[in-house]
Amino acid sequence: MMAEVKPGPMIAATHLTNILRFLATKILRLLLLLIAVSIVCFILMKFSPIDPIEAYIGGEHASLPPEQIEHLRDYWGLNDSFAVRYVKWIRGLLSGNMGTSIVYNQPVKEVIAEKFSASLLLMGTAWVLSGVIGFGMGIIGALNKGKLIDRIIKMYCLTLASAPIFWVGILLLIVFSVGLGWFPIGLSAPIHVTAAEVGLADKLYHLFLPALTLSLTGVASIALHTRQKFVDVLDSDYALFAKARGEKKWLIFKRHGFKNILLPAITLQFGSIAELFGGSTLAEGIFSYPGLGKAVVEAGIRADLTLLVGIALFASSFVFMGNFIANLLYSLVDPRIREGYRREQ
Repeated sequence: MMAEVKPGPMIAATHLTNILRFLATKILRLLLLLIAVSIVCFILMKFSPIDPIEAYIGGEHASLPPEQIEHLRDYWGLNDSFAVRYVKWIRGLLSGNMGTSIVYNQPVKEVIAEKFSASLLLMGTAWVLSGVIGFGMGIIGALNKGKLIDRIIKMYCLTLASAPIFWVGILLLIVFSVGLGWFPIGLSAPIHVTAAEVGLADKLYHLFLPALTLSLTGVASIALHTRQKFVDVLDSDYALFAKARGEKKWLIFKRHGFKNILLPAITLQFGSIAELFGGSTLAEGIFSYPGLGKAVVEAGIRADLTLLVGIALFASSFVFMGNFIANLLYSLVDPRIREGYRREQ
């Protein structure tokens, strides 16, 4: 009898090749995305009616000597053509230099790092709260289909799904800050306290209303989708058979429903990262929260091209990585998807 050949090393090598091919494809897509985003930003800012020099000075620059105006234009590279500015920017980017912000007069990397540290706390808190609360509300609504609590959840979600973020933020600001005085009107820390003296309690105190604004509006989609998916599970043949055997709804959810509704919930949650970036821009503007979203508004209003492109590239990479992580989680939640990836590769 011939000895059986062990396929272990060959299978491992094939899996490694597939993983490398998968990663190379994702990296190539990310590079193409960043190139497209940078070109679009440069084109939009080229046709912007805002004069960067006027925005930098803070008013009409007719009173300045022409030599000084020309010097500022040369210093910021505003006299160069579109192609020259883009090539210079690409060269700097390849060497690790994203340029200098006109608004903050600092390297763009430093501005993004500083602002994102504040935005990450805001967006991360809102992202987790909206996902957990929305998932729980969807399950409760499905388990109590047709009852009063289910109708309340649906009404709440449908109302907030059509409510603009800035409207919700202004309403919370009027009620809890101006009316009741429970929370500060804005900023991320008390005015009279230095950055080194700001404690965690102060950060959370100023973070509450902006995070609540993003969470309230982000709950609706995941709650409604989770509810509908779980209702479909409860109406399926295997769930009806489990009910006939005397199993309770919570036991059916634990054995049959959780994994079936977790995958679409993950899809929605990671897909909402892009909306979260846009929503944080409005929330930070309303509450004067010094994060990345507020920096985007300032860069757009004052025609700060380097900062705007830098934030756009960073945001695109962040959203792309969120979707990439979601793809990896799919294979962990559902082994059938992992087998599908292997067949495609």
